[in-house]
Amino acid sequence: MSNENQDPNQLNIELTEEISQGIYSNLAIITHSPSEFVVDFVLVMPGIPKANVKSRIILTPEHAKRLMLALQENVHKYEALHGPIQIHEGQNNLIPMTFGGPAGQA
Repeated sequence: MSNENQDPNQLNIELTEEISQGIYSNLAIITHSPSEFVVDFVLVMPGIPKANVKSRIILTPEHAKRLMLALQENVHKYEALHGPIQIHEGQNNLIPMTFGGPAGQA
């Protein structure tokens, strides 16, 4: 069946219950090659010297830039409503940002 009111360019995105739970991360390690950006999301727990990658997202350079611009826009919107986000310098800044590739920042 076809819905006449539906935009033919509209993308139908499904979110499973498992994925909708999300994965908490307090560290992102970003590496890149000429053809891709790799973002590893990690959960670092105080007093535990080992941390596992909880999720890895691989993006083309164009999509990495689109993600960066979308995050910038959303941070600006958030700060307009809630005030500036404070960045606290602390223990996590001592973790090396290299993970078998070029250094990144998060």
